[in-house]
Amino acid sequence: MAKTADELFLAQALELARQGIGLASPNPCVGAVIVDERGRIVGRGFHTYAGVKHAEVLALEEAGEKARGNTLYLNLEPCSHTGRTGPCADAIVAAGIGRVVCSMADPNPMVAGKGFEKLRAAGIEVEVGLLEDEARKLNESFARFIRTRLPLVTLKSAMTLDGKIAQASGVSRNPTALGSAQASTNYITGEASLKKVHEMRHASDAILAGVGTVIADDPLLTDRSGLPRRRPLVRVILDSRLRIPLESRVVRSAQDDVLVLCSFAEEHKLRELEQRGIRVEHVPLTGLPHEFSAPAGHDGRPDLRSVFDLLGNLDITSVLVEGGAMVNSACLAAGVVDKIFLFFAPKIFGGETAVPWLSSGRSMSETLSVKKLAIHRYGDDFAVEGYLRDPYGDPLQIVSSN
Repeated sequence: MAKTADELFLAQALELARQGIGLASPNPCVGAVIVDERGRIVGRGFHTYAGVKHAEVLALEEAGEKARGNTLYLNLEPCSHTGRTGPCADAIVAAGIGRVVCSMADPNPMVAGKGFEKLRAAGIEVEVGLLEDEARKLNESFARFIRTRLPLVTLKSAMTLDGKIAQASGVSRNPTALGSAQASTNYITGEASLKKVHEMRHASDAILAGVGTVIADDPLLTDRSGLPRRRPLVRVILDSRLRIPLESRVVRSAQDDVLVLCSFAEEHKLRELEQRGIRVEHVPLTGLPHEFSAPAGHDGRPDLRSVFDLLGNLDITSVLVEGGAMVNSACLAAGVVDKIFLFFAPKIFGGETAVPWLSSGRSMSETLSVKKLAIHRYGDDFAVEGYLRDPYGDPLQIVSSN
């Protein structure tokens, strides 16, 4: 079916909005296109946080008098309140725009629909809902954050077809490359999957891993997509006892972008990390109040709900979890995961000693229902994407396994 002119122009607004990925957070990604009566684009704009001005204002400034009586295409409802800038809805009215085609309402329940109300009250024709699915996906982390002050949490893992993330030794790289010059760059999945992972890191405000992953793999945990970002990717390490090696690449490469979360630690180790530019924060243990020493018999695991509360308070709107089996299981058990993105390579480790992507130390009396399932291909690999919780407010669905 041929696309309508509205679809084509709105798709261009969405493409402009995507240029704000890595640049707009904690604000949403917004693109704007103004089209005159002859079908010519006379104004464009997309939002970056550092640029302050919103997409609509940038497009109106470019269009000037050519905006009057013409159509504005947007992927997100124009704001109706005063923040760092004035209300965009007022600017649209003042510019004399005659029609607005928009994909979706503002996900903030306190302001949703008020921008549209202002436009309609001024006599502007407003159409909402075209390309809504694409628009919602683009700003799902903003939606989760603005509604709850919690980041959107995506659990990402890469594994073999038999669900293993590493050999018994803990090595997660391609076994055919072990001992070779490529051992540091050849992993379970292929190059296309690795490129996608870095795109996912680029779209995230933070990446989270456990200290076990740091000790076993010595990863950098950086965004190597090559794309611009406004603020650095925060590397968050769960490390209850501050076991992180001072010689690890995460520590050696820290530039005020590493956050280590512990529950109890020796003061001298804490000072050594802080002297290297690493921020250390204390979080309470699971099921216990805030403490600096673990009682006898406690497993010392940090309370993950407190972890993500802390990250939300730092205006981190999205977190990519790239942990090992224990971190993956703990996050799922704590109910903090919103979506999954699981990569599968056409390989089989086999044997009972290879490391599974989930820890076998937890009994599962309930199964989590994965919604909106999608399958993607990346070279020889494939990935499964799905949601455990809708970022826009649908409740978590749990299905009994009995």
